[in-house]
Amino acid sequence: MADTSTGAHTATGTGVGTDPAADAAREQAVEAALGKLDLDAKTRLLAGQDMWSLPALPEIGLASLVMSDGPIGVRGVRWTADDPSVALPSPTALAATWDPALARRAGRLLAQEARRKGVHVLLAPTVNLHRTPLGGRHFEAYSEDPYLTGAIGTGYVQGVQDGGVGTTVKHFVGNDAETDRFTVDSVIAPRPLRELYLAPFEAIVKNAHPWGIMTAYNRVNGITMTEHRYLVNEVLRGEWGFDGYNVSDWMAARSTKGDIEGGMDVAMPGPQTVYGPALAAAVRSGEVAETDVDAAVRNVLRLAARVGVLDGAPAAVTEPPAALDGDALAREIARRGFVLVRNETRDGAPALPLRPGTVALSGAAARDARVLGGGSAQVFPDHVVAPLGGLTAALPDGALVFTVGADPSDELTPADQGFTLRAICRDAAGTVLGEGSLPNGQVQWIGDDLPAGATHETLASIEVIGTFTPRESGEHSFGTRGLGAFALTVAGETLFDGVHSMGADVDPFEAFFGSPVERGKVALTEGETVEVSLLHTLDKEFAAPLPAVMFSFVHLGPQRDADELIAEAVEAARAAETAVVVVATTERVESEGFDRKDLGLPGRQNDLVAAVAAANPNTVVVVNAGSPVEMPWREDVAAILLSWFPGQEGGAALGDVLTGAEEPGGRLPTTWPVSLADVPVTECTPIDGELAYTEGVFIGYRAWDKSGAVPAYPFGHGLGYTTWTYDSLMVTPDAATVRITNTGDRTGREVVQVYLAPEADTVERPARWLAGFASVEAAAGESVEVTIELPRRAFEIWDESLRDGKGDWAFVDGAYQVLAAHSLADARLTATLEI
Repeated sequence: MADTSTGAHTATGTGVGTDPAADAAREQAVEAALGKLDLDAKTRLLAGQDMWSLPALPEIGLASLVMSDGPIGVRGVRWTADDPSVALPSPTALAATWDPALARRAGRLLAQEARRKGVHVLLAPTVNLHRTPLGGRHFEAYSEDPYLTGAIGTGYVQGVQDGGVGTTVKHFVGNDAETDRFTVDSVIAPRPLRELYLAPFEAIVKNAHPWGIMTAYNRVNGITMTEHRYLVNEVLRGEWGFDGYNVSDWMAARSTKGDIEGGMDVAMPGPQTVYGPALAAAVRSGEVAETDVDAAVRNVLRLAARVGVLDGAPAAVTEPPAALDGDALAREIARRGFVLVRNETRDGAPALPLRPGTVALSGAAARDARVLGGGSAQVFPDHVVAPLGGLTAALPDGALVFTVGADPSDELTPADQGFTLRAICRDAAGTVLGEGSLPNGQVQWIGDDLPAGATHETLASIEVIGTFTPRESGEHSFGTRGLGAFALTVAGETLFDGVHSMGADVDPFEAFFGSPVERGKVALTEGETVEVSLLHTLDKEFAAPLPAVMFSFVHLGPQRDADELIAEAVEAARAAETAVVVVATTERVESEGFDRKDLGLPGRQNDLVAAVAAANPNTVVVVNAGSPVEMPWREDVAAILLSWFPGQEGGAALGDVLTGAEEPGGRLPTTWPVSLADVPVTECTPIDGELAYTEGVFIGYRAWDKSGAVPAYPFGHGLGYTTWTYDSLMVTPDAATVRITNTGDRTGREVVQVYLAPEADTVERPARWLAGFASVEAAAGESVEVTIELPRRAFEIWDESLRDGKGDWAFVDGAYQVLAAHSLADARLTATLEI
């Protein structure tokens, strides 16, 4: 018998608090540096110097501290593919592994990437909850469950900081939807606020000691989060002991006095913020106490000391962990996060692993996979393995046939496959200021993120030039997205030369990031390269809300009749042993900045699946989406594999899993509904500026249990390629010990989930909730025993009546059923605990 569990125990710290002498030396260096700074230097430090960094202060030996977006890769400070980034699977995929130790390895890899790029702080992880599947940024958060979110987030933060790089746990707090996120007031009662939304932050602060927190755009109960002195100063710092720095979400800071007194240390992006000269003036006028400024500077200097950019202070990590292979880890996380939700047995064999014989692959997403969610999570890997490439490599020669079948989008999108592009920046006289390569047709230069030599003051035009080699013959559509003057030329033909203006009722962000505009079509031949050019002349009338250049050169390949494409896929499927269909969402359906209107797959993808399944009963569907989608065909197909946004190695991992070389290891971190009509919590649109969390503590599976509705697939569900028996369960008030046996014929991994269910509850609580879990591996025939902690908090509720109405945690005595389960809906063993 072996114990090969991960996730059952909290890991140790990350270089801070484990060496009291080093901690004391850092604090001494921080106080010495603070004492040398005058008011103007202090407030300038808190204001930031540009889009991604804080200013250096040579007088105290402080280097510039650099931040970068995450959470699935480290983009760095430039919107360019010249310095590629490893692209890991989406956070929801990482949570689907149910393995904090794997999350820690992911964090270590990202720290390795950050050090390579000169980045000191990663703007991640996102630990807001999946309150509703309509949340547009669902893919960037972990789970609907606060305990699972806190455990995965803890591993991630520990890993990043193991590598000497800071984290900013975000978005503190109540930023669980995207609609009106800059202004919405999330109205959350004290119990759900404490038990659900604050819980992951609290767990990470206490277990991983993060060096940073990012406060959100939104308000909570009437107070803007960047100014929320109760939640930041009293709860985060006072109750939980957080001693890191608090940075605003970008452009979230609104009030000099409110922000500094509310505990916000850094206002980003700089240098024109509510801090800097405005903060110095507020101190001199007596409006703000300089001690508040000193407290903020102290937090920033402590961060600088920890990451090693303050002279005289020992860095928290002097020897980074051993180097990791980014491609290999991305591939491992992808397959470990794939969730096999259905795998029917027909003719004596399951649909997966694939049977011998030919495979008919269809779906445009199989050729052009969506491997990441975009928005601030966008990175540019040096390669992407799509399902078509991964299966081609994994299967014997001649075994795979591909047809498009259906495309999730019929919109023009930024020029990508077949394009090689660069941008040339010129001043008003036409003189070249600088140039750089582009990862695709989208130009998004914010702040100082311009090619070397160019500045916002001198930049007058940008010309995107390059070549395009079509992979299909026919009429190709070309166009633009953005505001201002454009001249578009393809193969020597001018398709457009004019100005795109914004109507009075158009949101400027929608104009920059929204619908593309077709400017013309050109007949092109497969494999014949042509030259392309898009000249964009800047005009202050169309300036972005902050110093930025944002526009896109967009393209759409030849469009064929949708019914013909489906018919081709059906013909191929009928002739094959197995049909594999890849379906996907698009950036217009699921991305940062907006919430979803429904859970439907775009385009004719549902029609494709239904038609292929009718032609071949051995149909496998791969769902390439960051969050739940409706699957009206789910009972008509043999297998369904959820691949999330699987990162750069997603196709290779898919080949591993479909062929059986590796097992799909994922379990659902969020409930998948049959349809939107069944979902208990759907409201994410504010009414009169308020988004009321009227469901209280009942979100996710807690709400499904209360409503009595049955989802398509419950929380925690996921199948593997072996079978398990649950042999014994022993419980104490502190832990559950579970023994399981792998009864299959291959090595496998099981996630042992422990739920608590009060037998006769004296307070209003969910019917059951996750109290602990462990990911265990065992060889065929092997037994594993794992002990899973039952934290005291699992038996507590937030009681608003305690501490003279301030509230406190209250232990609820009584009888509890302790359920050892394969999923929420599949409890294998039960024990009663009187406590």
